[in-house]
This record gives sequence, structure tokens and C-alpha cells, in this order.
Amino acid sequence: MLDYPAEFLFYNDRERLEPAGWHETLSVLHDPKDHAASNELLRYLVSFAAEFSLSGNIWQYWLTYMLMTHENAFSLTCERQKIDADSTIMKLAEKDINMIHSFFSLDLQQFGRLQLMTAYKPHRSDISANRVGNTIKTLCADLVSCKSESEFADRITQFYAAYGVGIYGLYKAFRISEDDKNLDMIPVTDDIDVSFDDLIGLETQKRTLKENTEAFLNGFAANNVLLYGDSGTGKSTSVHALMHDYFSKGLRLVELSKQDRRLLPHVMASIKKRNYHFIIFLDDLSFEENESDYKELKAMLEGALEKRSDRILIYATSNRRHLIRETWTDRNDMEYQNDIHHSDTMEEKLSLASRFGVTIYYPKPGAKEYLYIVDKLAERSNITLESKDLNDQARKWELRHGGMSGRTASQLITWLSGEAGKKNLE
Repeated sequence: MLDYPAEFLFYNDRERLEPAGWHETLSVLHDPKDHAASNELLRYLVSFAAEFSLSGNIWQYWLTYMLMTHENAFSLTCERQKIDADSTIMKLAEKDINMIHSFFSLDLQQFGRLQLMTAYKPHRSDISANRVGNTIKTLCADLVSCKSESEFADRITQFYAAYGVGIYGLYKAFRISEDDKNLDMIPVTDDIDVSFDDLIGLETQKRTLKENTEAFLNGFAANNVLLYGDSGTGKSTSVHALMHDYFSKGLRLVELSKQDRRLLPHVMASIKKRNYHFIIFLDDLSFEENESDYKELKAMLEGALEKRSDRILIYATSNRRHLIRETWTDRNDMEYQNDIHHSDTMEEKLSLASRFGVTIYYPKPGAKEYLYIVDKLAERSNITLESKDLNDQARKWELRHGGMSGRTASQLITWLSGEAGKKNLE
């Protein structure tokens, strides 16, 4: 039995739903014969290893992960500001940090099967850790190499200052989950790994989007952005590509679906004090004639009572330049709707799009550009068709699948790759 205190000052799990928190671990360390607690911890560690494709010392990886993700007064303070070694909060956290440090070098021989987690081998040896798993491994190696408790504490505070704490430090993009009491950020664990190099052409559009985003990240004035144009032209892919280039600089993406857009004020309130730059992404934004939700969005974009955070921008995509369905009666509302002023309805609808300081148009490619996109995508995918045959396939494909666009070209290459794979199996 180990003589550790029953709880920490900061790293306290009493309100967390995680099945294997610090308290559950301590109960195992206090009483190695508590088989129920030991089995629960083992089950969790195996699941943890599988989630991040980890092998080796899962015990130390899990301790590292808990440090990386545990949001508390100490870790959040370190995220927001530099902490000196002689500060009060550092002295308060000293006991917690030292205790966790001792866990890294703990001899697990006396804890039965738990010792197996120090040299864990997955059922397939050729699986490599995913991106988050590699982040865990890198920090773990740094922590294990620390020669003293003070060095260990310094490394933890440095990590919090550089990457933050919790899911925002590990993941690029998030969606919203709402229950009766809470609004939760759900990380997108299988995010789309796409870069601007994957978008062929569109140089002006990409440059404009990147310039605005870079100004935002560097603390300069930046605008909300509306990307509009034909479907399949790369609007959503451009926003996703921002995460490839700027994740390491603190950019995070929060995507709101149509049904979640009413939660926009709550989302903005929950993230505005975190030490990241957030883009709230409204994909395929549009409103029908009888929808009035756009008025709330208009207030959030500009003109609301509360000052907008300089760490939050809204990027939206739409097939419509003006976002709201218009009719000819909007231009003649004096005659049709008994309005006093001419075209007030039209001006009200146009005012939403004008709240986006930057608007970027994504046109459909012409025939020559479309074939160029197909050629480049085929080259990247090692499609070996002759140029004439490839162009013939491209023309036939676009006639059957919705016209010329980057999406259509990508779908053609996917199909050709699949056909090539089938032939290789024959």
C-alpha cells in the first residue's frame, strides 16, 4: 500500500465522468487488492491505447494525457499567462505536481496485471500512433527525461503556455453537443487532412483567405468572411485547409450545423476566454424567405450590445451571394406589402451579407480549367491513362454528374482509382 493523500488540490476528478481519473487510480494504488478498481483501470488503459494507436508504456502515456487534458484553476491559469516559479499558484500546485511526477517512476510490480501496461503490445505491431498519440508520446518523453521535480513542473507549465490544456490543445476542429444542462464541445477525431496545395487553382481566393486569417492570428484587425459561389468549387475545403497551415499557431475551428446556429451566442461565450483563436464555421449558410433567424446572426456579426471578442471570427460558405432568398416583391414592397418605404424588405435581407467584411467568390471552372484540375489530380493519384483518354472520361463524367467543378473532378479520380484497384486484383 502507498501512503498517498486521498485527493489533489487542483487535479481533482470528483465532478468528471471519465472512468479512470486520478481518484480511481489512487484507490488502486492505496489498495492493490481492490480487484474491481484495478480491472476498471486496466479496461480503460487498453481502450485508451487503442484510441490513440499507442504501444509501449501506456501507464506513462496515460499520466501524460491526464496532465494534458485536465482543466483546472492551475492549468487554465498557465494557459492564459506566464507563471513564475515563486508565484502563489505554483506553490499551491507543487504538491500535486510532485505527486504526479512520482507516479511516472512508480514500480508497478506490486500491482499485479497493471505492470503489463508498461510494455503494452497491440494485436498488430504495424499500427503507428495517430497525430494526437504522437503528441502524447513527445510530451511523455520530455517528462520522463526530467531530472528533478522542479524541471518536471517547468515542462508542464511550458506545455500549458504553448499548447493550452484540454481538448483544444489536442484537436483541430469541434462540433456542438447539447443536453438539458450543458453545451459540450465534441472534438472531430478524424478531421480532414487537407491543405491549400490540394486545391488546384483558386490562387486569388486562397491568398485573400490566408491574408485575413494571418492578420487575425497576429493580433491585427480582421474581418468575418463569406465564401460564396457554385457548389463543389472548394469553399468548404478552403476553410478546412486553414487548420493544416495554422493549427500550430493556435487556430481552432468550431463548426455549427443549421440546427445548432441558435446556440451561437452560447458558443461564443464559452470560448472567448480561452487562449486560442477560433473560427466559427457556418457551412452552407442560407435562409428561406420565411425564416427570420438571420436577424439574430446579423446582430452577432455586428451591432450586438456585447463587444465581439478579438479571438473569434465567423467564416461562412454559401451558394447564394446574399444568403437570404429574395423575390421580386421584395423590390416593390410598397405595392405588395403596404410598406411605407420602397424596397425596405430587400435592404433588410441584403444587410446580413454586408456584415461580412470579406467576401470571396468561387466560380465554376471553365472547360480548360476543369481538364487541368483533372490532369493534376490524376497525376497525384498515379492514374496512368493517356491524356486524351483521361480528358474523354472527364467530359463524360461531368455530363452525368452535375457539371464541371473541383468536386466533380475529384469524384472522377476517386472512381478511376477504384477501377485501377479492381484490375490489380484480377
